Amino acid sequence: MEFGNINVLAVLVSAVASMLVGFVWFSKPLFEGAWLAGIGKTREQVAAAPPTRFVIAFIAAVLEAYILAALLNITGGPSLPTGVLMAVVLWASFVATTTAASYAFAGRGLRVWMIESGNHLVTLLVMGAILGLWT
Repeated sequence: MEFGNINVLAVLVSAVASMLVGFVWFSKPLFEGAWLAGIGKTREQVAAAPPTRFVIAFIAAVLEAYILAALLNITGGPSLPTGVLMAVVLWASFVATTTAASYAFAGRGLRVWMIESGNHLVTLLVMGAILGLWT
C-alpha cells in the first residue's frame, strides 16, 4: 500500500518498531534504573502516568517514519545504506543538537541526555533500515 510513493505499511511497521525499541531501551536490563535516577522519578510514578502517552508516542513515531520515508524518496530512493545514513544525519543534525540545548537549559544532565538521545538514535537507525529496505 502506497501513498504518494510512500509505503504506508512500512511506515506503520517502523512506528511499531520504534515503540519496541523504547520498551527494550528503557527496560530493567538496560537503562531503566539510570534513567529513573536521572529524571528523579520512581518506576511507580512513571507507571502511573496516563496511558495516552503511548498514543502520543505512536503518533509521533508514525510522523517521524513518514517524514523519513519522504526524505529517502526525495534524496534518490530508499536503500539500506541511504536509510541508515539519513537516520544518522537526522539524529546528529536535529535530535542530538536540539535535545542537548534543551537539556542544558533544563538542567537534566548529560547521562539522561545520553540515554534518551541514544534511544532516538537507535530508533531512527531501525526506522531507516526498515524504510530503506522496504520502501
